[in-house]
Amino acid sequence: MNLNGLARSLAQAGLIEAEKAQQAMEIAKNEKSSFITIAVAKGFIDPLQVALFASTEFGLPLLDLAAFDTELLVKDIVSNDLIEKHRVLPLFKRGNRLFLAQSDPSNITAIDEIKFNTGMNIEPILVEENKLAAIVEKFVSAEDNAFDDFDDEDLDIDIENPEDAHKNEEPGTGDDAPIVRFVNKMLLDAIKGGSSDIHFEPYEKRYRVRYRTDGILHEVSSPPVNLSGKIAARLKVMSQMDISERRMPQDGRIKMKISKNKAIDFRVNSLPTLWGEKLVLRILDPSSAKMGIDALGYEEKQKALYMEALAQPQGMILVTGPTGSGKTVSLYTGLNILNTEETNISTAEDPVEINLEGINQVNVNHKVGLDFGEALRSFLRQDPDIIMVGEIRDLDTASIAIKAAQTGHLVLSTLHTNSAPETLTRLANMGVPSFNIATSVSLIIAQRLGRRLCSACKQPADIPKQVLLDNGMPEELITNGIFFQAKGCDACNKGYKGRVGIYEVVKITPALSRIIMDDGNSLEIAAIAKKEGFNNLRTSALEKVAQGITSLEEANRVTAD
Repeated sequence: MNLNGLARSLAQAGLIEAEKAQQAMEIAKNEKSSFITIAVAKGFIDPLQVALFASTEFGLPLLDLAAFDTELLVKDIVSNDLIEKHRVLPLFKRGNRLFLAQSDPSNITAIDEIKFNTGMNIEPILVEENKLAAIVEKFVSAEDNAFDDFDDEDLDIDIENPEDAHKNEEPGTGDDAPIVRFVNKMLLDAIKGGSSDIHFEPYEKRYRVRYRTDGILHEVSSPPVNLSGKIAARLKVMSQMDISERRMPQDGRIKMKISKNKAIDFRVNSLPTLWGEKLVLRILDPSSAKMGIDALGYEEKQKALYMEALAQPQGMILVTGPTGSGKTVSLYTGLNILNTEETNISTAEDPVEINLEGINQVNVNHKVGLDFGEALRSFLRQDPDIIMVGEIRDLDTASIAIKAAQTGHLVLSTLHTNSAPETLTRLANMGVPSFNIATSVSLIIAQRLGRRLCSACKQPADIPKQVLLDNGMPEELITNGIFFQAKGCDACNKGYKGRVGIYEVVKITPALSRIIMDDGNSLEIAAIAKKEGFNNLRTSALEKVAQGITSLEEANRVTAD
């Protein structure tokens, strides 16, 4: 007899005859079914005996399905196809753990496949095969496939030129339904969870999918590493990349229509790594650019300064901060305020992240020589009122932008600096004359994004006064502040939900103009800005702490003294 695995163990224990075990194994192989399913269906073995034996043999808990309330079964997580294929039943979930009923504990493939499709950790629970079969039949007939529930109104991946996109597609990629469903689910879950980025990362022995939510990366799924090529190919097809090119980075874009009136764009980049292609998707939600200035977190004085600068017919507004600090949303919010029938607005971006109706947006294309400087020169021949430059990177772009600001145009742009004073010295270091900086720049906004405390579970924090003083908290904030700390609940992510802007808004006053003209350094400029009453980033973050919007720990993470 050629028995193996559970069949051999059951035969050795005298629970099934060797010949019948061999017969059940052959039938199971031909019908692509489970050995236990066939053995019980043929009457070769008692289902309760095999469940008791397997529970001891594999060290797994045993459950009597007759005592389980089937109304509590988890729906819309495991597809009916997988439930029928592997004869399993999703019982309940706790956090990221899914408790799965199965009668054949040797079916490791079922665990791996369901873990891959759901992104959850699977905890198997043994049940009797006959009771499992009866409930599975009822469950499948009552529920629709979780992925098939998505119709064109709920989930639609649009590829602008699908015929061209599929010309280079590898055999089997487009028809690989589990891969398609998995990728679609990852994209949809990221949108629902409010994530900003999705990372698909291959390594030598594992594959990892992570979301960046509220600025923090966390792992959400770990599909089998041998599927990394198919996942990358699927994403590249959707993004209209060349899937035959695996040695060079590529950029692409995906449009996902999640309802009749709402679509989400993804900016996609592929990067060849040691173990395959890593793909990162930036989620571009158009609604984020139309939240309104009141939703961004500006203090009243800061908002008034921004609105005042936007109302000027000329000058330059600079928004600074590291990547992912919300600069684009601040700029787009300003552009939406300015976007009227009477104004001609042109933007040069690398790349255009969100399409804004009524604004002339240009994608920078370095391959054909269309850089920021060239786009700006063209804008000035297009009768502009307002110009937005994605980023000032060099002297050529800075010189043209400043000339535009001095000749009757309102210019908005960004720089990668850490504070408002550093922005002024950065322009000087680029070679921009001090006189031009002082007479053209009207407002600088330095910003960061901090995590908001979850309003449902945040709890009062008893922070000693000396600790607050050591962290730079002004006396008046300590006296009047209400302090909270993160706790964590089902509605949030470790005590935080959403983000709030932390800003340093500095208007170029006559006193600041004089220090700029005298070639003052960033420390001297910061001292004058403080004297003029402009809060720096650290003070603004501490104000958010005293208002109960965020925690002291988060303020320390985002800003430093």
